[in-house]
Amino acid sequence: MSSPYEVIFSNEAEEDLLRLFDFALLRELESSAPDLGMPERAIEAIRTGCTFLAHSPFSCRKAPPGDNSFVRELLISFGAAGYVALFEIVDARTVIVGAIRHQREEDYR
Repeated sequence: MSSPYEVIFSNEAEEDLLRLFDFALLRELESSAPDLGMPERAIEAIRTGCTFLAHSPFSCRKAPPGDNSFVRELLISFGAAGYVALFEIVDARTVIVGAIRHQREEDYR
């Protein structure tokens, strides 16, 4: 079955994935029991979570301040926290992921 929406990661979102990977890797390297596979699993969880957008992007919450019903956020669970993907439904066939942050970060970069 084909997906109604094509999900595209912007250059900024791809940079966020690299930043989040590096942050997770550094955190693991500083840990007393490092799990060096964790950063890769985190990025895979984000990419897998974003596949949901291909089928149901309007079921995600509106991004603050909520003026534009086409700009939304996807919550992605991972471990004790997770990630938030900011995306825009640009037309009847396309969703663009514009930014990704860890849930404990203050805002998108």
